[in-house]
Amino acid sequence: MEKFGKIREKLLKTENDIKTDFAKMEKIKAEGLKKTEEMRSLVEKEIAKMEAEVMKSKDLAQESVPRLRTEITTMRKEVQQKYDDLKSRISAAIVPQP
Repeated sequence: MEKFGKIREKLLKTENDIKTDFAKMEKIKAEGLKKTEEMRSLVEKEIAKMEAEVMKSKDLAQESVPRLRTEITTMRKEVQQKYDDLKSRISAAIVPQP
């Protein structure tokens, strides 16, 4: 009977260790999602500020404005792509694969 108690004790310790590991992983994933959201927000604000500066600037040549708008649009798409990629990777790590 004492052996059964030791086996149960080992089982419970292993179970608790695994639960602790899962809790740590979930915390890391949540932090990753938060950082991803912060990165997107910060970059979007910087892009919006740059766009406003381009619109207000009187010193820019006429041909520069469309090029800068194109670069801003490209940057927005790149930020969105990186955000989507990171969020997908984090979400895929959370959901168990069959």
